[in-house]
Amino acid sequence: MTNPMPTASALLGDCRRILVTGGAGFIGGAVVRRLLRESEALVINLDKMGYASDLTSIEEVLTELGSSGEKRHQLLRVDLTHAKATAEAVQAADPDLVMHLAAESHVDRSIDGPGAFIASNVTGTFNLLQAVRAHWQALPAERQARFRFHHISTDEVFGSLGPTGRFSETTPYAPRSPYSASKAASDHLVNAWHHTYGLPVVLTNCSNNYGPWQFPEKLIPVVILKAVAGEPIPLYGDGLNVRDWLYVEDHVDALLLAACRGEHGRSYCVGGHGERTNRQVVEAICKLLDTLLPAGAPHSRLISSVRDRLGHDRRYAIDPTRISAELGWQPRHSIEEGLAATVTWYVEHYASA
Repeated sequence: MTNPMPTASALLGDCRRILVTGGAGFIGGAVVRRLLRESEALVINLDKMGYASDLTSIEEVLTELGSSGEKRHQLLRVDLTHAKATAEAVQAADPDLVMHLAAESHVDRSIDGPGAFIASNVTGTFNLLQAVRAHWQALPAERQARFRFHHISTDEVFGSLGPTGRFSETTPYAPRSPYSASKAASDHLVNAWHHTYGLPVVLTNCSNNYGPWQFPEKLIPVVILKAVAGEPIPLYGDGLNVRDWLYVEDHVDALLLAACRGEHGRSYCVGGHGERTNRQVVEAICKLLDTLLPAGAPHSRLISSVRDRLGHDRRYAIDPTRISAELGWQPRHSIEEGLAATVTWYVEHYASA
């Protein structure tokens, strides 16, 4: 039995103003919802409101909380590639903590159009770092001492694993797609701003996230929605590429712990102990749907092999020993529990998904 996760309020302490970039995205939205539900902090949500941005889940929480919640959520519609707008947004937000989740994140899109990933993930992070550094340096001593910049990244910066071994904080960077290369560059920028300017930063590198509200271009929501519609379920190559699946609420636990209790200049790898091949994930979803929607069973008949993705990394797996040992984090959901909750949610929300 793991120790219960501290509430956001307990972790934040005197941090009263939280700037979340990409807060209308999948993981960012989960962070914003947790902060609104479990603290009294003001949450400033900076998002360019791109194709994958969606405020619906946050609006549901604001409705639950009433006027008190609405007063604590502010949306700043800003594109981080615009330096002046970014600087003005950070000045207006006046944050005690910055959680930087804004990023272009879909590998297939990065292959087709890498320029957008360099602009958003590299230039955008640079602009944010410059704005945050100026803000931090101008803070009174008391607020400066508790200020944090938390950069959220991916395990894909480490490249591809063979059949054994796991990524850790000491794994050399070896990105292999335009997406992972852009995220690796952003990680290096954050570390450089810490070592050069003293900016108090914390980094996390996570494995593949899944859960409710994920934009339907990633594997798990694509499979669910295709199967529910009775359409072919695309499976890249032989389907034996391995990912370490992390339920999004477990990731939020890790993010809040790292942001508030992580050591300055330190990175933490976050994985869900959920290694599965893509084929195993697809087949598990089909079995869940056979129970929920028996009229369409067996849904596995819809699985269709498609041409493999260019440069498709074979295996990712994370060793989360550091964050577990130092910060007490453990995932609260097995992949079986997380998948069941996710599939059920998408079936119930299918009409609006």
